[in-house]
Amino acid sequence: MTPTLTTDTDRAAINRANAQHSTGPRTEAGKQRSALNALRHGLTGQTIVLPSDDLIAYERHCKGFFLEYQPKADTEKFLVQTIADTTWRLYRISGLENNLLTLGITEHEASVDTDHPQVLSGLAMAKTYREQSHILANLSLHGQRLARLFKETLKQLREIQAERRNLEKEQLRNAAVIMELHKDKGLPYDPAQDGFVFSPAEIDTCIQRTDRLKQARRADSHRP
Repeated sequence: MTPTLTTDTDRAAINRANAQHSTGPRTEAGKQRSALNALRHGLTGQTIVLPSDDLIAYERHCKGFFLEYQPKADTEKFLVQTIADTTWRLYRISGLENNLLTLGITEHEASVDTDHPQVLSGLAMAKTYREQSHILANLSLHGQRLARLFKETLKQLREIQAERRNLEKEQLRNAAVIMELHKDKGLPYDPAQDGFVFSPAEIDTCIQRTDRLKQARRADSHRP
């Protein structure tokens, strides 16, 4: 039998036919499952900003953390971004819990036979907890995991930044010593020649601060 050759036109027709069979969920149940999958990935996966989120608010949220921690180099930036994303997810969990309870109370108020407003809300909330206990437990579990991630990431960031700042201080003191030596000899000094990233002005500031501290300590030691 001679094999049938598939032309580019035939392939295009086949692709269109296949696409019609994979257009996503069509029933309400299927759409709800798809939405829950998106929610799951929003809590535990790589998707940080969901379609329902405010992108501008998220960017402002991240900017606040970068201004607070002033990261340098890629590792610190990655850790700060992780902290920002983790707190964003924690806020989302809190909002989901509140919305879930509010929706449940609204749906169950009609089924509670009482005229007392507080009792009505309390019983409606109890029904919501009973029906949504599994979802609420999952949200709580995600919240605990994210809280641990936040704590561990913050600890790592602080350790790395402390190590980096101590190294910078040591390098700045070394650069100050070399610059003073050049000044004593009347020679200009370029910090980049010794691999320093500090500007001459930064090094001068360090020298002046060190001199003032020495003067302050001498004056303090002569106080009665």
